[in-house]
Amino acid sequence: MAFGAEELRVLRRALALALNPSPASAEEVQDCLRLAESVDEATREDARLRAFLLADLARYRAALPGTVTGYAALLTEALDTGYRPHPDDLAALRALRGSPAAAALLERCRPLAEQDVRARFAGRAATSVVVVPASRSGSGRSRLRLTALAGGLSEQGARARGAAGEPAEPKPA
Repeated sequence: MAFGAEELRVLRRALALALNPSPASAEEVQDCLRLAESVDEATREDARLRAFLLADLARYRAALPGTVTGYAALLTEALDTGYRPHPDDLAALRALRGSPAAAALLERCRPLAEQDVRARFAGRAATSVVVVPASRSGSGRSRLRLTALAGGLSEQGARARGAAGEPAEPKPA
């Protein structure tokens, strides 16, 4: 995940506030909330793209041997993102051993599969399922909101916000 200059500024300020609690302006709070929403959105998009990649991989595997080049490229990409090969992947690669790309992938996948089997036998089953926390799932539930803690604004700061207690209009980024 890459951050822009403005996002890094907000992130630095949020970390500084977390390490050294001090009164935060309404604008800083809004910036932090926007950054948190952007990170959540990027995480959801990453999960969506990963699901698409894995579905595409299954389609290519089902269409083998005619799609060996595409399948090899997709499997390589999936492995690079942490995918653990399924028995179907190993069987497909064994059947395609005549292809140099498939043979190389089989050599890369075999140790991963062996690790999974050993882990299952040891009682700590390694899975290839990606668990998405509720805050990142597409279930429609929003992330937990930040709660205000006592000591946020001094009396002087509260008076500066106005007698009506209205927060200042956030400035566009």
